[in-house]
Amino acid sequence: MEQANETYRSDRLIMSRYALVWSGMVFVAIFNGIMRGALYEQFLDSLSAHQLSSLTLVIMFAAVTWSANRRWPISSYQQAALVGVMWFILTPLFEFGFGMYVMGRPLSALLADYNLLAGRTWSLVLVATALLPPVVYYLSSRREQQ
Repeated sequence: MEQANETYRSDRLIMSRYALVWSGMVFVAIFNGIMRGALYEQFLDSLSAHQLSSLTLVIMFAAVTWSANRRWPISSYQQAALVGVMWFILTPLFEFGFGMYVMGRPLSALLADYNLLAGRTWSLVLVATALLPPVVYYLSSRREQQ
């Protein structure tokens, strides 16, 4: 029973820390959007700029996730999966809430970014965001074993 309580406390601590990490990732995403507007859109069409921006965002998110895991190591695959699920839920909640209620974007415009058939890659960013904690956990645990 004591082991279960300790695991529960450890999971809660990791989840709260990684919720803070996710909130920092919001600022990384905003910075990435500024970079897209200031750099990519001057040289690329809108769709290509969106796609490049999606790639750079995933790379930045991977760096943040790796750094967070070095500071606050995830101790199990289950913890990593929980963090990934939390990020998967928080990201669209924030995006739709902020996009519609703060930025005034219509729901149709927000949903359009998820249309892979139109070349929009935001859904891939969302999936990558969810997969980053388990992937980083796997890679860091393999590295420790060597």
